[in-house]
Amino acid sequence: MGENKERMLAGDWYLPDDPELGADSERRAELCAAYNGGGRLAPAERGRILRELLGSVGEGVRVRAPFHCDFGYHISIGARTFVNFGAVFLDAAPITIGADVQIGPNVQLLTPTHELDPERRRAGWERAVPVAIGDNVWLGGGVIVCPGVSIGENTVVGAGAVVTKDLPLGVLAVGNPARIVRALGGT
Repeated sequence: MGENKERMLAGDWYLPDDPELGADSERRAELCAAYNGGGRLAPAERGRILRELLGSVGEGVRVRAPFHCDFGYHISIGARTFVNFGAVFLDAAPITIGADVQIGPNVQLLTPTHELDPERRRAGWERAVPVAIGDNVWLGGGVIVCPGVSIGENTVVGAGAVVTKDLPLGVLAVGNPARIVRALGGT
């Protein structure tokens, strides 16, 4: 494994234009194209492609095309989770999604972050911080989850929210930036 990929996997600053990372991205592009372009694919074939693309896929997971990711192998999706159309999961760091999660259309789970220093940003330096979504979470349409955020189980995030900080279990959060508006019962 090359130094840049090791740095990325360790959460350190790395340069994403590395040839090894480029090869991984090409693999991802081919698998996503097959998954997204296969409107007539049998469910078994669609499942096979998803299992080849992602790090782990639980029983009964459904991901509607189109689906886009950086690498795929950093993504883990728990059983019975549903991901609606237009999901973008930028997985330069691990993205862990629990069981029974509902993800609305056009949701973005983002792990990469860029340098604030203009010279280092111009040079292309970035790093990635994991995202974790607990069991039985519902992310409404268009939600954006920023790098390093964890969302506790049984939490609901309203459509269009931008989640910049961790959310505890069993709350309703809305807005930009997302803020907790109330606790949810039954958690």
